[in-house]
Amino acid sequence: MESTNRIKPSLTVLSEDQKEKIHSDSLKILSSVGVQVLSKRARQVFAKSIGSGAVADEIVRIPLEIVAAALKSVPSSIDIYDRKGSLAFHLPGETRFGIGVTVLYYQEPETDQVVPFGRKHMQSCVRLGQALTSFDAVSTVGIVQDVPVEVSDLYATLDMIANTTKPLVILVSDEDAFSPVLDLLEHLHGDLKSKPFIIPYFNPITPLVMNDETVSKMFVTIERGLPFIYSNMCMSGATAPITPAGTLVLLNAELLAGLVLSQLIKEGTPIFLGCIPTVFDMTGRGFFNDAMRYLQNLACAEMMAYYRVPHFGTGGGSIGWGGDLISAGQHWMNHLLSCMGKVGLAPFVGGVFGAKVFSPSLVVYANEIIEQARLFTRGFVLDDASVALDEIAEAGPGGHYLTSNLTLKFFRDAYYRSNVFPNLTFEDWQVKGYPRADEALRHYTKQLMDRLQPPEGHADLMERGEAFIQQYQARGIKKKSSRRPRPRASS
Repeated sequence: MESTNRIKPSLTVLSEDQKEKIHSDSLKILSSVGVQVLSKRARQVFAKSIGSGAVADEIVRIPLEIVAAALKSVPSSIDIYDRKGSLAFHLPGETRFGIGVTVLYYQEPETDQVVPFGRKHMQSCVRLGQALTSFDAVSTVGIVQDVPVEVSDLYATLDMIANTTKPLVILVSDEDAFSPVLDLLEHLHGDLKSKPFIIPYFNPITPLVMNDETVSKMFVTIERGLPFIYSNMCMSGATAPITPAGTLVLLNAELLAGLVLSQLIKEGTPIFLGCIPTVFDMTGRGFFNDAMRYLQNLACAEMMAYYRVPHFGTGGGSIGWGGDLISAGQHWMNHLLSCMGKVGLAPFVGGVFGAKVFSPSLVVYANEIIEQARLFTRGFVLDDASVALDEIAEAGPGGHYLTSNLTLKFFRDAYYRSNVFPNLTFEDWQVKGYPRADEALRHYTKQLMDRLQPPEGHADLMERGEAFIQQYQARGIKKKSSRRPRPRASS
């Protein structure tokens, strides 16, 4: 069989003993230190299941048997569909990537100029994600800033669903807008539950805090029957231990706490778990990713495989200045390691300057990195037909394979061809005027984005979505006007 004859590279970073230690230490944190739960409703859920004695002063201590029960009830796999109802991907399985970072700024691909993120940027970036074949999902690319703040999340969601048919990872910045966003999606699409293509994203506060906003969104999502991502983010040395081991155990404990709550709310709730580890720059220059954080990401993925829970992983968030050498190195490391390891869904690709800015050029380059990483990890077959001893004998010493049967059959697909960077000889490079690779990337990205078209049904979705948002705004204005004015305090 091909599977037994395929040379297929893979990567394992944890031994069974190490997995058991990480799990054991995580249970000690949950049962002794506990988790601060700022949601009264969530504390009531915990108290009902584990006893009121385990809940005191907002601190919930979770015993190991409750964690074990949650691990038994959580689904071990999740099917995600596209907007048209076709299966998009199944996890666990091949690593899946998505574009989007929820940034504040947009970097123009041709000039590298950075401007505030607006609706036109959302629309064009989502279409870019639709066009690039290595990406399996589109996440909320940025926070739309050229509309009223109370409807920013609604317009962002409308521009996403109208400009791609791929699955959507939804990040809603305003807690009050979360239910209306789901209402909008149901209004435009109908049933979201049976063939889910919407994946809300939530994160608690590290260290060991379940904030009320995150928990509130979890309840809403679970009540609507949707899968969701529960992911924590830390800065080692600031919000997590400075040691990689301490950070990994702390983050794993937080993920288990989120898993427990999800299953206590409703057994069988589908959930993706994973972390975004970063390190704090002690010189006061923010936080960033490096090789050790990518290793922690791989270790987290193996822990989720150990638990049989679908995994959420990092998209290689870059401290680079655009689609440059800094970003290229970080993305090559993250994407190749992710494909070789057990990383599941990595939906946040495209951020630079510490995820404050979205770079379309970087996304175009990452599309090629992912394609090559997948080619590498899929490997090649080693059997009699592919070794082709008869062709080697026929060519003999000093012969050639230019016209051999296998060459004629496979030469079109024998090596990777870039859509961005032509294979230039030194002489070709001189004749063409010494072109620069970064300039070729910017030029290709600009040309590609200028040609992008919306998918079928775009106009109808936009019209109905705009009407929904206008009615939502009108209801909000009416509600505000009906309130009695508060008496002013005397001076």
